[in-house]
Amino acid sequence: MRKILLSLFLLSVASAAGAAENNIRPGLWEVTTTSMLLALVPQIPPDQMQQLTSLAKQYGLDMPQIQNGAATSRVCITQQMADEKIPSYFHQNQIGCSFKNAVRTENSYAMDLVCINPQLKGNGRAEGTFTTPENFSGWTIFKGTVQDRPINEHADTSGRWISASCDTVKPPH
Repeated sequence: MRKILLSLFLLSVASAAGAAENNIRPGLWEVTTTSMLLALVPQIPPDQMQQLTSLAKQYGLDMPQIQNGAATSRVCITQQMADEKIPSYFHQNQIGCSFKNAVRTENSYAMDLVCINPQLKGNGRAEGTFTTPENFSGWTIFKGTVQDRPINEHADTSGRWISASCDTVKPPH
């Protein structure tokens, strides 16, 4: 369960931040993802939640705040990242997933997700729209397996620019 939640969260954040191609404001963004799996977080025992937090740290992430079926995190987008047509910083395959067929049309984006690793296998799609350089909304679907357990998940994601300074939040690497 914890790896399913982490994988879904990472996919959501990556696809949401992957929308950060151009015409967006660099700086600190707050990204909120909602899904049915995230609604199950209160059922995770505290010791397993601690393991999930440790796993997130292994991927260089702080565990997002999760309440009422929503995960909220902060993402730092540098000027260089904001200027990229296709965000190469998410093609580093950190969670065993890559983005294919990424397309941007005006303020909208779409991309296919392909995940191939022992923990996470499957395909998905992410689409969204920047309503302004400081706001976006979108969704991600994913169908496959997490630790050989079937998953068919839909997550809604929204983001808003918070400030020009990222403070202590580091850009994805």
